[in-house]
Amino acid sequence: MQQEIPFALIHGEALTQLPRDLYIPPDALEVFLEAFEGPLDLLLYMIRRQNLDVLDIPIAEITRQYMSYIDMMQDMRFELAAEYLVMAAMLAEIKSRMLLPRPAAAEEDEEDPRAELVRRLQEYERYKRAAEDMDELPRLGRDVFESSAEAPDLKVVKPVPEVELKEVLLAFQDVLRRADMFSSHHIQREALSVRERMTGVLDMINPDSFIEFSKLFKVQEGRMGVVVTLLAVLELIKESLIEMIQTEPFGPIYVKAHQNVHAHES
Repeated sequence: MQQEIPFALIHGEALTQLPRDLYIPPDALEVFLEAFEGPLDLLLYMIRRQNLDVLDIPIAEITRQYMSYIDMMQDMRFELAAEYLVMAAMLAEIKSRMLLPRPAAAEEDEEDPRAELVRRLQEYERYKRAAEDMDELPRLGRDVFESSAEAPDLKVVKPVPEVELKEVLLAFQDVLRRADMFSSHHIQREALSVRERMTGVLDMINPDSFIEFSKLFKVQEGRMGVVVTLLAVLELIKESLIEMIQTEPFGPIYVKAHQNVHAHES
């Protein structure tokens, strides 16, 4: 046999039939079709719904409809706000003033009893329309969200590779190779000391600009001359009188004097 599928579980017990003693109170469900923000909003709704002229309000009919709405709210056990009851009294007063007979002379000077109500309705309608127009505008933070993005403050510092001795020797090897090209020229010159060549190297460089390492050598001097220059450069580095730098790995080597060298000489 096919087992009946329960439609609910109450305290772990399957329920396959509706309980016969189920009671739904009459006030369990209430539907509100219209919501008004106050008595002026209610009056304006009644006038616009019937396409009435706000400057010529049929006060008797409007008063009757307003009082019917008040009675309906009382039947539904709503606590009426004081402003709704004040408006009901104001409508009753206007209705009574329009019904009472007035002398012919007083009719010309007396203001229409509805004038104050019309003025308030017109002013309320202007503000309500302005509020509706403003509500249709996109609001920042509700319909429109401002986007902003700030770029991080990044300072890219390119690390300068340290000049190792093997890099200096590789650069010197190239100078030595070019110096060998002049080996067939035997030019007899006065032998130079390392100390004198150190002075010559310092005269060639300055602390404000770099000079390429290979420009310190005169290949025309041959092996002896470039070796003396290399020894002079190494001695200047040892005494911290000059510094070497490479802009990129395996790139050319540049030399410049320390700031305090020329300042001391001056």
